[in-house]
Amino acid sequence: MGTAGTGAERTVTEAAGPETAAGAGTGTGAGTGVAGTDGADRRTARGTARGRRRLAVGAGAAAVLVLTGAGACAADPPGAGAVLRTLAAGAGVATATGAGDDGEIPDGTKLSPFDTEAPAVRNLDAPLLAALRQAAGDAQAQGIAMTVTSGWRSKAYQQRLLDRAVTRYGSLEAARRFVNTPDKSAHVTGKAVDVGATDADYWLIQHGARYGLCQVYTNEIWHFELRTEPGGTCPAQLPDAAG
Repeated sequence: MGTAGTGAERTVTEAAGPETAAGAGTGTGAGTGVAGTDGADRRTARGTARGRRRLAVGAGAAAVLVLTGAGACAADPPGAGAVLRTLAAGAGVATATGAGDDGEIPDGTKLSPFDTEAPAVRNLDAPLLAALRQAAGDAQAQGIAMTVTSGWRSKAYQQRLLDRAVTRYGSLEAARRFVNTPDKSAHVTGKAVDVGATDADYWLIQHGARYGLCQVYTNEIWHFELRTEPGGTCPAQLPDAAG
């Protein structure tokens, strides 16, 4: 009967911790057999305490690893700049290159045609913006989200894009197939908009004429301008921006 009682005490001791274990060891006992079992209880309690200490150390190490990882993120690893700009733009915080006064939209930033706080959208030509919003609403009703990937651009921003294209493609002639000069770009006058994502592009290619919106360049499925009356017929596409 004494042994059975001690087994129950062992369960309570392990749950209560080392302080209770010590008390149980000294407060229980009537005879050698019970005292010997109490010694086992104390060994069990010490083992449990060591296990808890190991768990605590392990948890502490995990916390250090988490904090260390956070510090690494704070150090701006390669490519983090674009992510930070995207987060800042999503939070409505102005950044050096984020959805700013020149019309630049950071990579990964999604603007809807209704985001008029962004100059890239706000400075679009009024008839173009109205048609785009109507189309976006109808597309959304069919489960297709339409975004603005590029809209109005300042002359300086358009020139930067052209310069980058020249660097990438090796010559002005090759670059002009994809990026127009500031004096010829419809983006600079607010009369052109680039649309995403791809499913929205194809939706607008199919239905855009009903709003007067037409794909202009064969090599740019995302570039749309008002090229016809609503419900009219879009003109033949140009092969590229160079004409």
